[in-house]
Amino acid sequence: MDHPAQDHPAQDHPAQDHPAQPRRLPTRRRVLLGAAVGVVVLGGAYALAQWHASGQVARGTTVAGIDVGGLPAPDAVATLDARLTDLSRLPVAVTTHAAQATMVPAEAGLAVDAATTVDTLTRFTLHPARLWAHVRGGSDVAPDVVIDRDVLDDAASRLAGELTREPVDGTVTFADGDVVTTPAAYGSQVDAAAIAASVESGWLTPGDGIAVPHDDVAPAVTQEATDAASAVARQIVGEPVVVTVAGQQAELPGVALADAVTFEHAEGALVPRFDAEVLLPAVVGRLQDPLTSPVDARFEIAGGRPRIAGGTPGTTIDAAALAATIEAAALGTDRTAQVDVIEQAPAVSAEDLAALGVQENVAHFTTSLTNDRVRTDNIRLGAQRISGTLVRPGETFSLLDTLGPITTAAGFGNAPVIVGGQLVPGVGGGLSQLATNVFNAGFFAGFEIVEHRPHSMWIPRYPAGREATIAVGSIDLRLRNNTPYGAVLHAFVSGNELTVQVWSTEHFRVETTQGARQNVVPAVTNHSTAPGCRPRPAGPDGFTITNTRRVFRGSTLVIDEAHTWTYRADHGTSCGPPPDADPEPSADADAGTDGAPGTPTP
Repeated sequence: MDHPAQDHPAQDHPAQDHPAQPRRLPTRRRVLLGAAVGVVVLGGAYALAQWHASGQVARGTTVAGIDVGGLPAPDAVATLDARLTDLSRLPVAVTTHAAQATMVPAEAGLAVDAATTVDTLTRFTLHPARLWAHVRGGSDVAPDVVIDRDVLDDAASRLAGELTREPVDGTVTFADGDVVTTPAAYGSQVDAAAIAASVESGWLTPGDGIAVPHDDVAPAVTQEATDAASAVARQIVGEPVVVTVAGQQAELPGVALADAVTFEHAEGALVPRFDAEVLLPAVVGRLQDPLTSPVDARFEIAGGRPRIAGGTPGTTIDAAALAATIEAAALGTDRTAQVDVIEQAPAVSAEDLAALGVQENVAHFTTSLTNDRVRTDNIRLGAQRISGTLVRPGETFSLLDTLGPITTAAGFGNAPVIVGGQLVPGVGGGLSQLATNVFNAGFFAGFEIVEHRPHSMWIPRYPAGREATIAVGSIDLRLRNNTPYGAVLHAFVSGNELTVQVWSTEHFRVETTQGARQNVVPAVTNHSTAPGCRPRPAGPDGFTITNTRRVFRGSTLVIDEAHTWTYRADHGTSCGPPPDADPEPSADADAGTDGAPGTPTP
């Protein structure tokens, strides 16, 4: 049965007295707080440890191999400065496989900043690696390097030049018949930038040197090709080659073959080349019956006029065919060669000379000789030297070249010449008379006068102003053949006269006139009391004269020229007291050096 609810008033219990209790944090909060306190304690201890570690290099630490472990920062800086400065001044080898050069780091723009390097190792930091290094010991560290890039690049460029090597091609040659080889060798190409990078990274620890990267450059002729050519060379000189020519035999030993063979580079190989110009005389010189040489055609004087002589062929061997035959024998197993004899034409044939048109006497000139026998002999010898001389169209004739050498060894004697106004002996005295005759013959042939000089004093047997002298080393007579025909000179002494002729085909017509004598200076006799005075009578007066020449080709005027010359008076000399009688004139001599060395009297 349900009972109605009854409210029970709360029962108040009398308060009881108990002692006060402290409030306690929850367990989790107590744990976190303890951890924080531990971190702070540990962090302080860590920071304190790092602080004590700063300012000193960790023990066991080296910089570029230099021990600075345990040193205070100032001492470490001093140690590195001393050691690394010395190191930077020592030469360092920089090498490739084929070459070596040296460089001094300090001179190449490389240096170490010791202060910065030590500061990195000793300044305060909270990084654990620092404390760990102090606990366990340091390691080798790279220093802080200072680089002057421009100086380093310049040094690297220099080193690149010293380290670059050209490849060496193999070669094969002969020496006294023996085979001599030059081994092939690779070259190397080095890049300056690569050198700079290698030096920058390795100069502090070079060991035996800094090896730099390089590219090998192969030789054009490798060692393999050289060895192959060497084998061929040994075969060439291994045995003689016997050459048969017109029933005769010439044996070429290895030495003779070696003299005629060279090895040339061709597409990576060394190929033997047989020199025909060396082989031909080597074979001909070993024949029992030598070949005949051709005789060039030439002009000779016969019957008082030029005639063609010579021009006969000889016998020879085709040099190219000979070389090819010997090459085949030397490189093969049958070391015999056979060649044929062929006809060899002369360099100048009779037909060549006949085509020059030397057929008539187009100009000549004659002068009388003196009674001096040596002088006449000199002129006769000179005439023989120039007779038969061919001057081709466009060529220039030189009298000195044709006569030379004008020496006693060549047959010329001493005859009087006038030097400095005095008669003195001179080698070739009288040859100026030959020069005068040649000049006048060329003058009337219409030749171009290239070089010509009259005597300093007039000699009456010569046309005034139209004569010539010569002096070895200073004065020549040169005439150019300006015709389309050849010209042959013929000079001869007959009776008491010298004649020079020009044989050719008549091409020009020459007109000449001689002007009156001007500015005449009378010749006088001067008295001298000087020791050694040699008396001499006065000769011709001095004067100025002009000769003109007009050269025509048909009716066309080709040359119109005037030649003016001034002769000095030929003053005489008397010596001592006046003589009782006039001295007899000496044998006639030309004024000038007449071919003797020196300079004619002006």
